[in-house]
Amino acid sequence: MDALNKRSIILLGHAQSGKTSLTEALLFFSKATNRKGTVADGTTVSDYSFDEIERKSSINLSFLYCDYKNTRLQIVDAPGYADFFGEVIAGIRAVDSVVIVVDAVAGVEVGTERAWQIAEEAGLSVFFFISKIDKEGADLDKVTADIKEIFSARALSVNALDNPELIEAIAESDDKLLEKYLEGTKLSDDELKNGLILAVVKRKVFPVITGSAVSEKGLAGLLDTLVQFAPNPLLRAEGQDKSFAAFVFKAISDPYVGQLTMLRVFSGSLISNTGFYNANKKIKERIGQIYALQGKEQRNVDVASCGDIVAIAKLKETGLSDSLCDEKNPVIFPPVVFPEPAISASVKPKSRHDEDKISVALAKLVAEDPTFRVTHDSQTKELIVSGAGDLHLDVMVGRLKKRFTVEVDLDTPKVSYKETITRSTKVQGKFKRQSGGRGQYGDVWIEVHPLIRGRGFEFVDKVVGGAIPRNFIPSVEKGIHNACAEGTVAGYPIVDVQVVLYDGSYHDVDSSDMAFQIAGAMALRKAIHESGPVLLEPVMDAEVTIPEDFLGAISGDINSRRGRIMGMDSKGRTQIIKAQVPLAEMFKYANDLRSLTGGRGMYIMRFSHYEEVPHKIASPIINHYQANKKQEEL
Repeated sequence: MDALNKRSIILLGHAQSGKTSLTEALLFFSKATNRKGTVADGTTVSDYSFDEIERKSSINLSFLYCDYKNTRLQIVDAPGYADFFGEVIAGIRAVDSVVIVVDAVAGVEVGTERAWQIAEEAGLSVFFFISKIDKEGADLDKVTADIKEIFSARALSVNALDNPELIEAIAESDDKLLEKYLEGTKLSDDELKNGLILAVVKRKVFPVITGSAVSEKGLAGLLDTLVQFAPNPLLRAEGQDKSFAAFVFKAISDPYVGQLTMLRVFSGSLISNTGFYNANKKIKERIGQIYALQGKEQRNVDVASCGDIVAIAKLKETGLSDSLCDEKNPVIFPPVVFPEPAISASVKPKSRHDEDKISVALAKLVAEDPTFRVTHDSQTKELIVSGAGDLHLDVMVGRLKKRFTVEVDLDTPKVSYKETITRSTKVQGKFKRQSGGRGQYGDVWIEVHPLIRGRGFEFVDKVVGGAIPRNFIPSVEKGIHNACAEGTVAGYPIVDVQVVLYDGSYHDVDSSDMAFQIAGAMALRKAIHESGPVLLEPVMDAEVTIPEDFLGAISGDINSRRGRIMGMDSKGRTQIIKAQVPLAEMFKYANDLRSLTGGRGMYIMRFSHYEEVPHKIASPIINHYQANKKQEEL
């Protein structure tokens, strides 16, 4: 099909606003399907995975298409829950227009605002579809007024081209039309229709359509509006269908064919069973069959051309954010930038039998969801999973159980505390043991000094005169290193310490590597206890983005978490608070922030530095460790 007769849209909006039901109704109305499924029954084309059917809500992107009035309409159905916003970020890269679905009863919600924001950032044309207009409690006038007030006064019905407001917006999109309009010359219907296409592309007009997926009201109006006024893909290809260029925006794990690589073709064409050049990896890759997706169904396609959203199975080298092109005309598209995970949990298999399977299963989940992370904390020995929120992690746990038969427990991760000292001291570490036959003897003297934060550990050998033979010096250092790794006051690694070995003694027969290792460890433990030991905790840089109305509440909450506000920035009607907060106070912050802001707050967080833990917080941690240690020694 010619690129001029293609449209690609993504349905965005708040969870439960009716996106999937609208998709189902559009497919049935345009005769792409012969039955209309429902979310309640779990029979929709787009929500086909077991967890979507079970939860009666979209979790993943779904790809669908229908033909209407000689135009191919490609539809991407996106989840509305904030925990799956990574799917939206991926899907927005595949389309030319956004349809924001607004519930006529609930009105503008948090998800509606987020949908507008991402469309605005991507610079895409926006259409509003006010859904559920025949539902009890629907208030079209209020919802329409709220859309105009919150998003744009140019959110207008395009049913009648004689609306003075609409005519003015159209005229402002084209210099020639504006000149005629200002001269008082009436614009013709053709000028208004062609001008409206440009006005929608330039985001000067945001068409508003009303309807109902249940009763099928407004579906023809929505389809007609998209066919007439949504931009065609040639506008993204700068007006000409040139050499092949495509972008990989998502990977899907299919139980039958393995991994499906999703790509959007921006120009040129790709033929099944040929190949392409991967500009990112600088390699050529052969391909097999190209597919168009209709939900979970894969339909063979001979050629993918400008504007198409297609899938290819079993690519060996190509992955997310790769740019595909003709080798003679290389093209690099910007990568998809996903949000950092907002919440983490330690994960443990319920059965020891599952310990071997869990790593493989988690790796497969990571491969298909870039917002899901798995790390291993070498200090706490915990396996850590991270995601966008509790719901996201809950879905991943469900997939582990259903798809990989691995059951796990989630818990709050342990904090990676560290130990250090606040003053210098000198101590002796002497290990002497005689038990008949050859004994053990090692004797060392060390100085310890605090280092500036972040320096780690330094070992300095200042032994002179052979007080300790040279071959035993590495043994002393190894013993001190081992003791540092185990910790002394609370069982955490010791850092930012300089250890100077300056004296000692040995025995010609009884001294050994092991004896000097033990002596070094004894000296280090003794020195730490005499050097004002303290606990250090990781402190994070956090950037919290909120509507300005919540500034006071969020600032107070940050202070209550032992945080320090370092600065603030404004961006329109939003505020960005920059703060430093101990990690120990942030494990549940994603949920608390949503609660405090009604879901309107977002944040990113990254490690900054280690800082001393206040005594009242460190004391119970140290006392608990020491009590357990004494119990073990009894």
